[in-house]
Amino acid sequence: MREIVIGGAQMGPIQKADTREEVVERMIALLQQAKGAGCDLVVFPELCLTTFFPRWYMENQAEVDQWFEREMPNAATAPLFAAAREAQIAISFGYAELTPEGRYFNTSILTDRDGNIVGKYRKTHLPGHSEFDHDRAFQHLEKRYFEPGDTGFQVWRNMDAIMGMCICNDRRWPETYRVMGLQGVELVMLGYNTPSVNSQDSVEGLEKRLYHSELSMTSAAYQNATWVVGVAKAGDEDGHPLMGGSMIVDPNGYVMARAETEGDELIVHACDMDACNFGKSTIFDFARHRRIEHYGLICSQTGVVLPD
Repeated sequence: MREIVIGGAQMGPIQKADTREEVVERMIALLQQAKGAGCDLVVFPELCLTTFFPRWYMENQAEVDQWFEREMPNAATAPLFAAAREAQIAISFGYAELTPEGRYFNTSILTDRDGNIVGKYRKTHLPGHSEFDHDRAFQHLEKRYFEPGDTGFQVWRNMDAIMGMCICNDRRWPETYRVMGLQGVELVMLGYNTPSVNSQDSVEGLEKRLYHSELSMTSAAYQNATWVVGVAKAGDEDGHPLMGGSMIVDPNGYVMARAETEGDELIVHACDMDACNFGKSTIFDFARHRRIEHYGLICSQTGVVLPD
């Protein structure tokens, strides 16, 4: 049995006025809870150092740049890395990355238990729009502030397991998991900041949005025989509600742990990586059962082409 005790560190709202140092203190408090629970790995949300700034339309680039990190670790996050290293807990968390070349990404990283960064992923499927949209109840401007990630869906060997990452909207696309599944992934970590309401469809309330989030993760876990750990930043950020629903899903698609609040909350489960083996060697034995000669459209077109 290759057991990894995993903590999903859901975070409550981060207001526009909150400093990174204040947020890191909260992250360290969750990390200390995880240490007490015997966790080996803790997964934090997407963009967890700041409020979800893409909800605001900004034209001043200096105003935009204040939300981005130019290096990792940096002065604000160094205490988090030190606390994780002291506790011998690996961590994964998301932040807005500004590269030395001036490129802007929605990024997540993964460390080993000594605090070394062993993996970096940049969000591929950016939702929303790039210009102010008068028809939306609120803005979702990820396409304005980020460029699509350039990392692809890599996996890494860490803690005697094969691990991968994705971010928020990526979880809704089956290609995300299948590319990692074809590399033998056993644990997919993902953070998200998902509004509690749909800016273009007010009828789709919280219950339906939570259902779609769970459906995306549980079906992907089952179809790729992998653990999936989805962790939210939730609650009311400056009048904009984000949903929770953080969960740990086993390789059969069953939810093993689920957050009950929209605040800072740690969920924990002992995840046996060997539990992936049955699915990977039977119904989802890709080498035996996949028929790639019929999948050409997946990589040859983006939009729908209707039949004549």
